[in-house]
Amino acid sequence: MAFAGVLLKIDAARSKEILNEIKEIKEVKNAFLVFGRYDMVAMLEAESVEEMGRIVIEKIAKIPGIKSTETLIATTF
Repeated sequence: MAFAGVLLKIDAARSKEILNEIKEIKEVKNAFLVFGRYDMVAMLEAESVEEMGRIVIEKIAKIPGIKSTETLIATTF
């Protein structure tokens, strides 16, 4: 099992739409808007690190209005 926090920089004009799209991804367990260097944090859970990478690249990063992502992955041992 793999867990991750994805830090996102997004287009502020689309923040509510992006938040709703992120929350529709089944691996996203929680997502919220934040203040500071990043605009949003999404908490994910997946079967493996490889699956986590696929979710971030193929589902999250392709959402219009997302400028960049930084993924902090933790795995269970």
